[in-house]
Amino acid sequence: MDYLSRIKKPIESDLDDFNGLFGEAMSHSDGLLSQALEHIRRRTGKRMRPMLILLMARNYGRVTPVTQNAALGLELLHTASLVHDDVVDESGERRGQASLNATYNNQVAVLVGDYLLSTALLRVARTQNLTIVEYLSELGRILAGGEILQLSNIQNQEISEDIYYQVIRQKTAALFEACCAMGALSAGASEAEIEAAKTFGRNLGIIFQIRDDIFDYYDSAEIGKPTGNDMAEGKLTLPVIYAVNNSPHQSIRVLAGKVKNHTITPDEIAVLVDYTKAHGGIEYAERRMDDFRREARAFIDGHVADGDVRDALSAYLEYVIERRK
Repeated sequence: MDYLSRIKKPIESDLDDFNGLFGEAMSHSDGLLSQALEHIRRRTGKRMRPMLILLMARNYGRVTPVTQNAALGLELLHTASLVHDDVVDESGERRGQASLNATYNNQVAVLVGDYLLSTALLRVARTQNLTIVEYLSELGRILAGGEILQLSNIQNQEISEDIYYQVIRQKTAALFEACCAMGALSAGASEAEIEAAKTFGRNLGIIFQIRDDIFDYYDSAEIGKPTGNDMAEGKLTLPVIYAVNNSPHQSIRVLAGKVKNHTITPDEIAVLVDYTKAHGGIEYAERRMDDFRREARAFIDGHVADGDVRDALSAYLEYVIERRK
């Protein structure tokens, strides 16, 4: 059985219910808005975040309408953030197809993102659970703050692993942490159980982002972005941060500075990518993923009693580490 089949096994009917709700939320009678929402629906991913919410609810009790509305609110918020990110990053593609801003324009993309965000808040309000509403609202603030921190970090000439983790914790890690917290809360988990679930989610999110960053050093049509794309956008990720900070060559530090200044050429990016791969950057990032994997594994071993849910969360963890896109 593959990873995704194992992940879905305890929540198959719950996931079917979620997909129906998501389809309803992403439908509209208006012509342009309907077309734009359908464009986004066609590129929908694997539902990794809703599945995590459903699994965490199963772990601490059962999936309820509160769980489903929490999952729907979070997925819509995440979708809105991706639409807005593509505008900010001037991205032409998302998951192998033209981005919304490239297909229409920035005005349409921003307004559709706002529509999705409002729909997310409407759906999470239907949980009638103020704490869940607060979680989602705070997540929106954290994600926006993380984007701003990332933009300001591009201007910061310091090449710091600590700052790299600060950005991750306010972006991908915050998203996974909120999934686990909201799933656990929707099932009536205690405060201590929610905190344990949040730590698990945070570790998952950090692993997810490090794996994403490693992809940037390899050319693959599956991944959907060209090699060195992060550097072209002014971003230094964990593999190159390690390689640069452990390099005796001033010329390598100069190239890293040119990434941050947006003055680096494609040929120079290729040099920095090759140097990173040849001087332990990928291996270091993989070691750090293993550190976070051990912490996540400790949660599964100590806080997950149901055998099917334990296997699903184990498969989830391994999938995040082993995925190829």
